[in-house]
Amino acid sequence: MINQLKISLLFCLMLAFTSVDAQENITQQKYQLPLLIGKDFNPVLRLAVNISKDKTLNELEINVPTNGADIDQVQLFALDQDTTFITSAKLEKLSPIATVNGNSSKVLSLELNKALKSGQHFFWLTLKLKSNADLQHKINLTIGAVVLDGKKVKVTPLGKTISQYVAVALRQHNQENIHTHRIPGIATAKDGSLLAVYDARRTKGGDLQGDIDIGLSRSVDKGKTWLPMQVVLDMGAWGGLPEKFNGVSDACILVDKNTGDIFVAGLWMYGVINKDGKWVEGLNEQSTDWNHQWRDRGSQPGFDVKQTSQFMITKSSDNGKTWSKPINITKMCKKEEWWLWAPAPGAGITLKDGTLVFPTQGRDATGKPFSNITYSKDHGVTWQTSNAATEESTTENMAVELADGSVMLNMRANSNRTDTSENNGRAIAVTKDLGKNWTIHPTSHKALQEPTCMASILRHDYTVGKTKKSILLFCNPDSKVARNYITLKMSNDDGKSWERKMLFDEWKGRGYSCITSVDEETIGVLYESSQADLVFQTVKLKDLL
Repeated sequence: MINQLKISLLFCLMLAFTSVDAQENITQQKYQLPLLIGKDFNPVLRLAVNISKDKTLNELEINVPTNGADIDQVQLFALDQDTTFITSAKLEKLSPIATVNGNSSKVLSLELNKALKSGQHFFWLTLKLKSNADLQHKINLTIGAVVLDGKKVKVTPLGKTISQYVAVALRQHNQENIHTHRIPGIATAKDGSLLAVYDARRTKGGDLQGDIDIGLSRSVDKGKTWLPMQVVLDMGAWGGLPEKFNGVSDACILVDKNTGDIFVAGLWMYGVINKDGKWVEGLNEQSTDWNHQWRDRGSQPGFDVKQTSQFMITKSSDNGKTWSKPINITKMCKKEEWWLWAPAPGAGITLKDGTLVFPTQGRDATGKPFSNITYSKDHGVTWQTSNAATEESTTENMAVELADGSVMLNMRANSNRTDTSENNGRAIAVTKDLGKNWTIHPTSHKALQEPTCMASILRHDYTVGKTKKSILLFCNPDSKVARNYITLKMSNDDGKSWERKMLFDEWKGRGYSCITSVDEETIGVLYESSQADLVFQTVKLKDLL
């Protein structure tokens, strides 16, 4: 009898505690996402409110970090279900945060009068940054407590600190009536200006063929602000065809570090070559024919514009202010039997001996994709293209000069589309003779996993005292299966090993990126984000080292 009484009492106590716990359960979840200058709603965290009976949500207590002075407004969105952030959800409250000044931590009270039915409710806390927010700052907003029916209830703390980086929404969807901006490249001019290039896909988000120009954004204050977009490669209505049948895509930018000249390469597609390799006659504005250079026989052997896509280059001699009429170097470099020869998007490099190197790609006489380099020994007057870097199927790539003067090519490998094993990884090869001969690097398919996507690599030079040093930096979606987890990695040993250093964006986006040295102390990364078409973010060298 006594034992039964103990069991009954214990059962009642368990019910009592269960009832208290279930009455209100308030949790928050945070993600590593950039907070963007120029974007009205930046997702900060998701709040989950689980209540056992109807209540009114009166207030949120938001812990504001030391960099709260960068924040212009905070907002709260109410959602009916658990979902990723959507701006079509109901905006529940808009509250200026002008009261948060200086660097001392504050608590901001967000007053509400939101009736909640029993059950689970989801909210998103978002913010808008001031236009002069500091690109070197990180912000860590959290919710400390909520007030339900006049009673303060603590919110379950996050398991780990997640500080979100301030960055710039360089190009956003439908900005200036351009549907989509894609395929980033970035470089630093000799005068310190930053030059960002990209596809300006005017009417749709897809690849060539289409109404696509190469746009350029220039910054003269190290990326804090950007001048209006320039168009640097645009074939207009060439040959009597509409602009949607004269697209230019896949920009690659290269700064000659000796002369200061800047080159932008892009791939021009005239008309449509159909799946059988035949150029389509009679195209007009109403035509819906479509194909592109990598799809079946969308580009073919030969040199003519009706046979193969064309390799175009424009040049600036005034740090990107003005640009020359483009020249066509297809006949100069392409082998006639190749189906395609094209720029690899991103950025080229200047070697220590002054040689200019563009990363390039193509399809051989059988249509198989390959990666190689294209170089100039005379500051861009003439160009030569190399042998393929590997016999496997590879495409987009970027090059970097190693300490011994050899060139390493880091390549997107098509085998990774289906390979999520330990063999998944970037294909990597090295040449000591500008691509006449290549050696597969020991880290090929072993060091840098990928979901089959463009990636970027850079050698960053800096000085400690009077000693010159350098590191290699690499950026891509750090995943085997999806274009998420955009991550910057660093190598101190010429690419023999890599250390994951900085996660920028863990949500899924398009995943392309490009890196530049803003100055000796600052790295700049331009990437396709889940939060905007193109995001520019800076990283201090000291934070990496």
